[in-house]
Amino acid sequence: MKKVLITGANGQLGCCLKEAVKAYPEIEFQFLDKYTLDITDASQVASFFKQTRFDYCINTAAYTNVEKAESDKENAFLVNAEGVKNIANACKDHRIILMHISTDYVFDGTQKTPYLETDLPNPINVYGASKRKGEHYIETICEQYFIIRTSWLYSQFGHNFLKSIIRFAKEKKELTITTEQLGTPTNANDLALVLLKIILLDLKEYGMYHFSNSGEATWFDFAKSIIDYSGDSQKVNVVKTDYYPTFAKRPTYSVLNTRKIENLLNFNAAPWQISLKNVIRKL
Repeated sequence: MKKVLITGANGQLGCCLKEAVKAYPEIEFQFLDKYTLDITDASQVASFFKQTRFDYCINTAAYTNVEKAESDKENAFLVNAEGVKNIANACKDHRIILMHISTDYVFDGTQKTPYLETDLPNPINVYGASKRKGEHYIETICEQYFIIRTSWLYSQFGHNFLKSIIRFAKEKKELTITTEQLGTPTNANDLALVLLKIILLDLKEYGMYHFSNSGEATWFDFAKSIIDYSGDSQKVNVVKTDYYPTFAKRPTYSVLNTRKIENLLNFNAAPWQISLKNVIRKL
């Protein structure tokens, strides 16, 4: 029986994985949150991995507050880079296949076509830089790894754009949402299934991959669809703005090319609108 460790168990992807693994009784899963395994503590990580054998480690633990990271650089790098380094070293020492989640924010957003895995990263904010350094550690330390970059992640769990818009819709009659950035909203439940399929198929094509739902959207498009699909379009007006002030710089274009992982797993990523409807039904 394969044994899989999942870190960051209380984050939204960790929660989606908890739901998804119910369909995989042939695999043993262990979920740990930051209180049961602090990935930033190198000695704790090393000690834990010595005690228990795993075939895979899915690292979903991350510092994800893009705005706060600008003034909290030390902690962003501690979790997203040094913590990842600790996990990578442990996986190398114990011959564990590492599956790590990264982000579209490793790119600067200057392209006009979807980013390939081979395109040069050039992060423009602290969050993106910390995630890129984590990627670099894995690429340098590990031989058996899957790094999967994703974008605009949301789900029925945790704090995310979807749940914020639904909450704001109940409180306000008008929402002003930016059209500045173009990306792809991605259902974390779909990402969870991709990770589990890689394990189930015992794939060895290690390396960098991109996964998102298909299509492109601005944050305005995403918000408008959330309001429409949740049946609140009569209650709240969603207004476009070309500029919305943020502390952190954001890539203006961060659509990911997902052809590589679709070919690997022989599937087509669902359109973001369809996947969004599925999550809203769950809510």
